[in-house]
Amino acid sequence: MDLNELYSQVILEHSQDKSNKRVLDPYTMEERGHNPSCGDDITLRVDIEDGVVKDIAYTGIGCAISQASTSIMCDQIRGLKVEEAYEKLDLFLKMIRGEETDDEKLEEELEEGYVFKNISTMPARVKCAVLAWHTLKNAIDEQGEIS
Repeated sequence: MDLNELYSQVILEHSQDKSNKRVLDPYTMEERGHNPSCGDDITLRVDIEDGVVKDIAYTGIGCAISQASTSIMCDQIRGLKVEEAYEKLDLFLKMIRGEETDDEKLEEELEEGYVFKNISTMPARVKCAVLAWHTLKNAIDEQGEIS
């Protein structure tokens, strides 16, 4: 299966999966992300305990790409130390910008997030794919969770 077929399959599965799309309570961090150009609008809630992302979930609306990317990000971040989560967020964003091109490293570290590697060939969809990743990175920056 080529990356485009895998991309389509993963997008479809995650955009329909509701396991991460729920109201998280209790939570220690909340951040809204909005893409005015297409209407994607999410709210991330994160429960951080002892420097570890104990749980993360989202609510909101958006296209299949934004919803799938958000769901994948939640799966990838849950259970990581905040510093590890931040590194993963940064790696994903570098992949999208074309700053990290080591496919083996990207596939290993980003797992299903790797399917978004070629999203840069669809400029109108880039903001959809990165919305959740930027939102969480901004929340961590604002909260001062990384020293």
